[in-house]
Amino acid sequence: MTELKDPKMPKEVQEKGNTVIGITDEFCLTHLDDKYAQLCRNVVGKLARKRPSPLLRGDLRIWASGVIYALAAQNFLFDKSQPMHLGAEQLAELLGVKKTTMGNKGTIVRNLLKIGIFDPEFTHPDLLKDNPLTWMLLIDGLAVDVRQLPVEIQRKAFDMGLIPHVPGEEATDG
Repeated sequence: MTELKDPKMPKEVQEKGNTVIGITDEFCLTHLDDKYAQLCRNVVGKLARKRPSPLLRGDLRIWASGVIYALAAQNFLFDKSQPMHLGAEQLAELLGVKKTTMGNKGTIVRNLLKIGIFDPEFTHPDLLKDNPLTWMLLIDGLAVDVRQLPVEIQRKAFDMGLIPHVPGEEATDG
């Protein structure tokens, strides 16, 4: 397991944010993986930094379930064809919340953070390589798949933080 990174949160929201993180960490590390736990931490940090933070109102267990639901929907966790999957009803049962409440809060989370389909920022690392938006860059106003560019340009894109790794170097690794 990799060490999880704590998100930055304003002091006035930190206690509530840490409570939500405690719930999401426990769930993810028990039923999913540490990568989902880190994604949840990142989302909670973003919610905590909103002005005003929505975490200051409402049941924190419901916020945690909404965060998990939003990421589950984003990452096809409900799709039985995926190697890692949980149904929405099973997810709600494990979290101890109603499915509709969890789904509604998940929609609020997705709307607040403007989480769009295939958004690389909210995509599980194992799914990034298959996410077409991960590899698209605008160069002089033209969308280009960075995997089709020379490795030197891929390295520059990686150094700039635009892509998660250098795809042209995968074949030469180990």
